[in-house]
Amino acid sequence: MTEQPLLLIDVDGPLNPYAAKAHRRPEGYTTHRMRPTGWEQPYQKPLRVWLNHDHGAHLTALPYTLIWATTWAHEANDWIGPHLGLPELPVITWPKDRPASSPYWKAEPRVFWKTATIVEYAAGRPFAWIDDDITDLDREYVTAHHDGPALLHHIDPRLGLLPADFEALTAWAASLATEEPTR
Repeated sequence: MTEQPLLLIDVDGPLNPYAAKAHRRPEGYTTHRMRPTGWEQPYQKPLRVWLNHDHGAHLTALPYTLIWATTWAHEANDWIGPHLGLPELPVITWPKDRPASSPYWKAEPRVFWKTATIVEYAAGRPFAWIDDDITDLDREYVTAHHDGPALLHHIDPRLGLLPADFEALTAWAASLATEEPTR
């Protein structure tokens, strides 16, 4: 395989373990106060974001083309990337008519609202996607609608990316390099 797979990166959950205990920052993370779009007044306090500065080096060392796949959109390049030492990354643009909430806030499980756009963006290219909202329904959707290899890797939003996640991403990319080309 000559082209690197895409790594589609969500911010909240994988990079910002927002679901950790509110007054207990996870080990290795630093607290940042941010005011991205939508977080201006009437909110009194800036948004608390926990980031592990080692993640930038770990992400750039992976054999992937890095892409933001986050509701932070282009603001991930302004607010998140610089703290991690990441270069400006391409951004997946979400449809304006997307649902406002996660499938977990609904009575019935369903495919995550990002999934169809992820598949469309990948356009058959191999990709790994790290997000805290991935379920088996999303994996089934990708299997049915994506023509290339894909790894949908769920990240616990209480823990963020861990060494085992980087190992899994590395191993998956290495497995692509050893696959026989199909015609």
